[in-house]
Amino acid sequence: MKKVFIALILISICLNAKDYRKYPQVKSTMNILVKKYHFKRSEVEKLFAHVKVQHSALRAFTPRHKQKRRKETRTPKQIAKAKMLRQKYGPWERYSRHVVSSKRVAQGVAFVKKHRKTFNRVEKKYGVPKEYIAAIIGIESAFGKNVGKYPVFDTLATLAFEKNRRNKFFKKQLIEFLKLSKKQGFNPKNVKGSYAGAIGLVQFMPSNYAHFGVDFNGDGRITLQRADDAIASVANYFKKNGWRKGEPVATRVKYKGNRFRKHKTGYKHTYHRRHLKGITPREKWDYKNKVRLIKLNKKTHDELWYGAKNFFVITRYNHSSYYAMAVHQLAQKIKAGLRK
Repeated sequence: MKKVFIALILISICLNAKDYRKYPQVKSTMNILVKKYHFKRSEVEKLFAHVKVQHSALRAFTPRHKQKRRKETRTPKQIAKAKMLRQKYGPWERYSRHVVSSKRVAQGVAFVKKHRKTFNRVEKKYGVPKEYIAAIIGIESAFGKNVGKYPVFDTLATLAFEKNRRNKFFKKQLIEFLKLSKKQGFNPKNVKGSYAGAIGLVQFMPSNYAHFGVDFNGDGRITLQRADDAIASVANYFKKNGWRKGEPVATRVKYKGNRFRKHKTGYKHTYHRRHLKGITPREKWDYKNKVRLIKLNKKTHDELWYGAKNFFVITRYNHSSYYAMAVHQLAQKIKAGLRK
């Protein structure tokens, strides 16, 4: 009976797999890998002969109108809870309630304490405060507890060659991933990551390894599944994107009314503070450069913040004002927790 069960599993896997070698674009990619990056022809033929198509990853990058209507899988209780949350909370409150939770703060404090020596060395070298590095790792992978379960090679191959809105981007990421596997000597079939092919505690895309990855422990490999390399790589990412040592990130401000519509908000728009009449920081803030107005839409009002240059740097990691604000708020709570 056990043998039959194993056989059924193997058949299921095979049915879900494709031989990508017949695709014209794959042939072109294999030629690039062989001629430009000196892979063995037999090696790449073997890789692309058996690709497990990642359908759930593909759905995330396929226009909704082209997707088949999916059957509702939530229970009535789950549907009711989702409706209640929409009615009870505004967008920011729904976004941040898990991202900046007391549990995640506690995990962040414990993570920094566990790797304090590495954090201290990294902060001294790169000038990026430990709490902001920890906040990124916390949001990206829950401090290593959720690095992803998707096979990275199969995911990137699926997204590179199955029709979706970002084929070109993922083809580049696939090539970078295979170059990385060759350089660092690991089997590309053995790496797990996110539904988009992001890897490690910091969820770097493969192209980010070359630009921002750091071998901080000096073992000759950039291993973002290890805390020391991951911590240094986040700091290096921030520094190369313009982090300013000793400068603030954001501060909450006051304005008249409950909803703010006077100026454009978001990380893309900058203002001299003298042009923002009626908007004042709630606390002393000596930052003299241009600021961004960051609006957090809550159930009963808009919460407004000034964002400094370092706030913009955080958005280079993820192009979202809400993401950057979550990093900032989580970082500040981790910092407070470390003082206790």
